[in-house]
Amino acid sequence: MSVAEPRRIVLFRHAKADWPQVTDHERPLAERGRLDAAEAGRRLADTGVPLDLALCSTSIRTRETWKLAVHEFPNRPKTVYEERIYDASPGELIALLNETPDDTRNAVLIGHNPGVQSLAEILAGEAEGDSRDRLARRGFPAAAFAVLTFEGSWKTLEPGTATLVDFWAPSE
Repeated sequence: MSVAEPRRIVLFRHAKADWPQVTDHERPLAERGRLDAAEAGRRLADTGVPLDLALCSTSIRTRETWKLAVHEFPNRPKTVYEERIYDASPGELIALLNETPDDTRNAVLIGHNPGVQSLAEILAGEAEGDSRDRLARRGFPAAAFAVLTFEGSWKTLEPGTATLVDFWAPSE
């Protein structure tokens, strides 16, 4: 694949989690979260973005979110469970994305707020349609995702180099 072809990165926040007496990393999805994760998977599949790679936090809620969402896809991407996503800053997430092999055209990162929302805002130098307004209005609620495009290799992904092309969040 040529590095000149546009790439896509989907930033996907885990669905609504429950609050049982466990560590934060071990929190499972709430019933609402399970429903929203499947709906987000359907909506993401409807975008037509053919994902090659999924980078998923190791927390229980992100793993459950991804398992329910990917079930809705016609083709499942390779999934890597990455400890560095949990509690990561936007800079740490960019550094992780910079390690993506250049034969990967489209990737999804399943993570947590505030990192995922901040990353979407930092990467998006431009936006199509009303996607930036919708993101600003809604924030980045549980089970939401943003789709961004950029050109060049993954090593060149940095603040302001992407375009926000879509934003979706479940209804409240």
